[in-house]
Amino acid sequence: MARPSENELKILQILWDQGPSSVRDVHEKISENKDSGYTTTLKLMQIMASKGIALRDTSSRTHIYSAALSEQKTKKDLLSRFISATFNGSSSSLVMEALGNGQTTQEELDEIKALISTIEKTNKQ
Repeated sequence: MARPSENELKILQILWDQGPSSVRDVHEKISENKDSGYTTTLKLMQIMASKGIALRDTSSRTHIYSAALSEQKTKKDLLSRFISATFNGSSSSLVMEALGNGQTTQEELDEIKALISTIEKTNKQ
């Protein structure tokens, strides 16, 4: 799998959220958070298509781009690489570091407990 850059991930997130979109649609969404030129967005999306990260439909005058990578698989692959490189492959070290930062809300802790409970039930079966 091609590794998306940080900016490519931002575009992929928009494509995952909005579905197939024109460069203008993606550029407008990106411009909400940072000042970026249209041609920069266009060039980045063209590069993404050439790398196989995005698909480009050229059947109409306005080219429509869609994500070539699934959101779940991309996030899983990136997280696996991050855990391997940063935490020597230890998921528990990642979780301990994330929870130890003091910024976890009670709601998030409750969600984590529910997830752990679900995983434990699944593993017992």
